[in-house]
Amino acid sequence: MSAPTQQSLRVALVQQQNTAERDYNLTQSINGIREAAAQGAQLVVLQELHTGLYFCQSEDVEQFDLAETIPGQSTQVFGELAIELGVVIVASLFERRAAGLYHNTAVVLETDGSIAGKYRKMHIPDDPGFYEKFYFTPGDLGFEPIKTSLGTLGVLVCWDQWFPEAARLMATKGAEILIYPTAIGWDKNDDVAEQQRQQDAWVISQRAHAVANGVYVISANRTGFEADPSGHSAGIEFWGHSFIAGPQGELLATASDDKPEVLVAELDLQRGEKVRRIWPYLRDRRIDHYDDLTKLYRD
Repeated sequence: MSAPTQQSLRVALVQQQNTAERDYNLTQSINGIREAAAQGAQLVVLQELHTGLYFCQSEDVEQFDLAETIPGQSTQVFGELAIELGVVIVASLFERRAAGLYHNTAVVLETDGSIAGKYRKMHIPDDPGFYEKFYFTPGDLGFEPIKTSLGTLGVLVCWDQWFPEAARLMATKGAEILIYPTAIGWDKNDDVAEQQRQQDAWVISQRAHAVANGVYVISANRTGFEADPSGHSAGIEFWGHSFIAGPQGELLATASDDKPEVLVAELDLQRGEKVRRIWPYLRDRRIDHYDDLTKLYRD
């Protein structure tokens, strides 16, 4: 982490409730970015796969028609918006790389409309209601932070947020903010206590990444109920609860569980430096004894 040249950064995330209508969803994303910029945000993060419903609840080859190229239609729209508003935008898209080759990709648009970089989701889940391995090829770009005019961003996606290795690799390459576009929710068959445990675990895991690495975390989730088109499950109630945390895990802003929202927070860019000085985890890492971390399991 290099010493920041500016004192503060105003950031925002857009928590949406999506429909099957791409144009409506895109308009909601754009309106959210405009609202964030009107509140002074310089960096705006959108939720995972924000142009449509979370289609991975079932396996359907026709859903591949939703994929788009990067650069493409969406990056053109958000690039122009970034120029107009003078903001950096993190968008999340279903990337068509080639016929039969698709990724879950986050792309960062600079204030001049250019693509600062992209990240292809590395950890791909395959669970009931989250059949992502059917759709997404694991990323091949590695855990590489994206440099922007506002700082260095460690952009990851959803399931990546459960893996401390991903956060650490981003932080040790200079990421100053960890960013997680997300689509996570409850199985309606789970009782309230189990739902609360799941949400708490989700928040705790990401706040821990902030603490362990001395960085800010921005986690943008969707909200609202989305039915399983196959009818095999009860669907997903996406739990919203998007949040922004500081380098000691402190919650700077938290969105509601059940409604669309634009969440804004002011980040003190000197704070990460100060926290790392009093909690020097990077100094005390014993990398000479971590070789076994490259094993799947220590049998």
